[in-house]
Amino acid sequence: MECYREEVVVSIPLETPTLGDEQRKCNGNVFSCSLSARERKLVCVTSGNSYFGSHLVRKLLAHGYLVRVTIQNQVDIEDMKELIREEEMNKLESVVVAKMGDLESLCDAFRGCHAIFHTSSFVDPHGISGYTEQMAFLETEGAKNVIEACGIVAYVKRCIFTSSLLASIWKRDNADRVVDEGCWSDEEFCRENKFWLALGKTTAEKVAWRKARELKVKLVTVCPGLLMAPSFPNAHFESSLPYLKGGQVMLQRGILATEDVDRMAEVHVHVYEAMDHGACGRYLCFNRVVRRSDEAIQLENVLKMHGLLSAGLRNVVLAEDTDEIPNRLSSSRLARLVFRASQRLFCEQC
Repeated sequence: MECYREEVVVSIPLETPTLGDEQRKCNGNVFSCSLSARERKLVCVTSGNSYFGSHLVRKLLAHGYLVRVTIQNQVDIEDMKELIREEEMNKLESVVVAKMGDLESLCDAFRGCHAIFHTSSFVDPHGISGYTEQMAFLETEGAKNVIEACGIVAYVKRCIFTSSLLASIWKRDNADRVVDEGCWSDEEFCRENKFWLALGKTTAEKVAWRKARELKVKLVTVCPGLLMAPSFPNAHFESSLPYLKGGQVMLQRGILATEDVDRMAEVHVHVYEAMDHGACGRYLCFNRVVRRSDEAIQLENVLKMHGLLSAGLRNVVLAEDTDEIPNRLSSSRLARLVFRASQRLFCEQC
């Protein structure tokens, strides 16, 4: 399971494939062409009451999957009802209370599922920092339990794990390096700077990979940028404060990236379906890199509207000879996966 470091080079055609090309692909891959392949396939989403979790649940239902949802406490179902429409709630296979620290309850929740979407994140919007060192520990323990439950429950041998771009960007000496899927944040650097969310995401993803190798669970991780609700510069305020710790440095280095919540949910579905076609490893996920001062100010203004503390983005001074900060992030691996997914979708419809 060392595939998280692989980089498969794929040549992408510049023009859209012709119908004849796709028909030939259909003849060679009946599974890809079957519109009913995903129907009634049971998947489980952890923390379906979270903002992103609820969007993923809705996306999976729209794609025809049978969806089970886990929540940490029974009262969390009220949060779900605020985020998911009644008709969508009625389509759920079940809503199960399963605490991330309770391996047995996770096994019960995952039993019979074809895949697990682990979206859990410990964010306290009412806290001073929004995320603490203790939350980083809890997130790591939860990730270990999720993968272990996947390995114990026989039918569940695959997991789509929501990590973060923060798990890749923080190094002492990477100011000029392009960040891609082979990069990992330095845990000690995160501790020294109290980047607790980055620490939690890094340690949680690493333990997930270790347990997946040990238990032969097929794992894919998606590492998104700052969550937009639904589009730039409308940042999701509950997750923005802990994510933007060190925001000025991110902006200066060209590694402050954002991702629309709806697209992020769609990417998770694409990644899951692509696992049947060889997808593995890590995928950085973002649709915008903040590179101009006006974009930084727009984002800062939205955060202030939510009463959040300033991230100091408007104070970053660009070099006199440029209007844009160089982009030092690469999501080419995900771009190739999405392109191939669009080809398969075209194939299904042919």
